[in-house]
Amino acid sequence: MMTDQEAEAFTFDGGRVDPGETEEFRYPVTETYLGDPVRIPVTIINGPRPGPTIFLSAAIHGDELNGIEVVREVAQEWDHSDICGTLVCLPVLNVQGFVTQERYLPIYERDLNRAFPGKQNSTGSNRIAYQIYHNFIEPCDFGLDFHTSTRGRTNMLHVRTDMDDEGAARLARAFGTNLIMAGEGSSGMLRREATDEGIPTITLEMGEAHRFERELIDHALEGVRSVFAEYGIYQQETVRWPGWRTVIGDWSEKTWLRADSGGIVEMYYEQGELVHEGEVICRITNPFKSDATVVKAPFTGLLVGVLENPVVYPGNPLCHFIKIEETQERIIEAGSGAHG
Repeated sequence: MMTDQEAEAFTFDGGRVDPGETEEFRYPVTETYLGDPVRIPVTIINGPRPGPTIFLSAAIHGDELNGIEVVREVAQEWDHSDICGTLVCLPVLNVQGFVTQERYLPIYERDLNRAFPGKQNSTGSNRIAYQIYHNFIEPCDFGLDFHTSTRGRTNMLHVRTDMDDEGAARLARAFGTNLIMAGEGSSGMLRREATDEGIPTITLEMGEAHRFERELIDHALEGVRSVFAEYGIYQQETVRWPGWRTVIGDWSEKTWLRADSGGIVEMYYEQGELVHEGEVICRITNPFKSDATVVKAPFTGLLVGVLENPVVYPGNPLCHFIKIEETQERIIEAGSGAHG
């Protein structure tokens, strides 16, 4: 990690990027059945002036596309001529999943986001994670890891991180989302393992899989600029205040509300909206609309995630619903209803 007052080269196995230089390349992390290399795209932007080193990563699950566009636009479209520090841009971590538009790797232990920091002589997913972590995560001071919900569901833009870690909490607040979900995450997650090793990292959840959602991408880009302002990477920017903010943790009551009948869902709220106890969130009807199952809010809460595919079997999830206390409710209502 950079602590000196002079800009330094960014080094990795097989290469280096000197101050004032930008390099774009594909880095091999594994091989196919035919012995051909599987290579992740990497852009390293080493600014002319000293500052922190930050990684921006996406598509650790191969079908989660929104973050790819965030990282690409930061790397390819922003002006980096006067930045302080180094950007490590990793738009597609799970190349095999991306190529097939699948969430997971096509190998044993398929979830790449349970394999960090990886092991050099272990399973396939651990070997991939090791190459990514050792070369491009470990040299950084902090990181942003972009995700979406799974197919058929969508999430409001929010941060997930360990708010008990001072560095991660600072990073989470700097990004400027309305909602922060506090928690250290599961073992093997990139954000957890990096944070535990002194590289504060936050997960950004935004939208749904298999598509670009321009409004969410633009909001996320604002968050990146806010982070760059907080840490002096872009000294001309200012830190973003989202209008309102609430922090939800393990202490909060939360649930996935599930369908009690099969049918077609009519959703009355969108992700990020406040729903009061007893209000109808959605109803499930048959093809003739002659029978309906009404789903009401069991408490006053925030719709963090909702169903996008409007057909369900009994037991299918309808929405991710988190209880909001009275003080949090006042904060949200006073914040003009912005959803970040």
